[in-house]
Amino acid sequence: MEMKKRLTLELRNKKPGEVKELVLDNCRSDDGKIVGLSSDFENLEFLSMININLLSVSNLPKLNKLRKLELSDNRISGGLEVLAERTPNLTHLNLSGNKIKDINTLEPLKKLPNLHSLDLFNCEVTMLINYRESVFTLLPQLTYLDGFDADDQEAPDSDPEADGDGLEDEYENGEEGEEEDDDDEEDDLDEEVIDDEEDEDDDLEGEEEEDGVDDEEEDEEEDDLPRGEKRKRNLEDEGEEDPEDEEDDEDD
Repeated sequence: MEMKKRLTLELRNKKPGEVKELVLDNCRSDDGKIVGLSSDFENLEFLSMININLLSVSNLPKLNKLRKLELSDNRISGGLEVLAERTPNLTHLNLSGNKIKDINTLEPLKKLPNLHSLDLFNCEVTMLINYRESVFTLLPQLTYLDGFDADDQEAPDSDPEADGDGLEDEYENGEEGEEEDDDDEEDDLDEEVIDDEEDEDDDLEGEEEEDGVDDEEEDEEEDDLPRGEKRKRNLEDEGEEDPEDEEDDEDD
């Protein structure tokens, strides 16, 4: 898609002066130059033109409020003095994957007093001996070069939501919450099982006690009976007849 058409789509019927962020990644520049972008974007603070086959930033309009400029994966090899002239308040500049070979090419950036983050990943200049020390010496206003300061401390993430960290945390929290809920449910189930087992044990103990009481009552009743009656009852329980009854029968 051509840059002009992409600009029209990105505006979405807004006026250029109402736009604060503009992303033109992967569109086609006109002979390696910026087209369609004008100083009417006076409130623009973030501009991204990644991989648009850009050779030069000479057509970049005056953008006084621009803070972050993404120009990675293009073919820029010089002409950076334009940035100092057109974007005087720039704080972040990404030139990763361009054709910058020499430290001296970066010298115009000295005129950007607010520039504190510069990225040059995959540029030939990064292969030079003492590359980092040389850049920090040339550009003393820099705090971070390629994501690290002069003491090799990594730059903090200034916009975690843009990287999706906020969603990962929420997802993790959600997972943790679900795990806690599952644990609670398992604990509840375990407690119910234990309660049921205790109830069953209580029922069994109650039945045993009742059986014991019944047996004791029967024994007590038998103890109260005369010896003959007791013997007779025992024989009846065993299915035998009392010999005395048999004798009576014979006499009859």
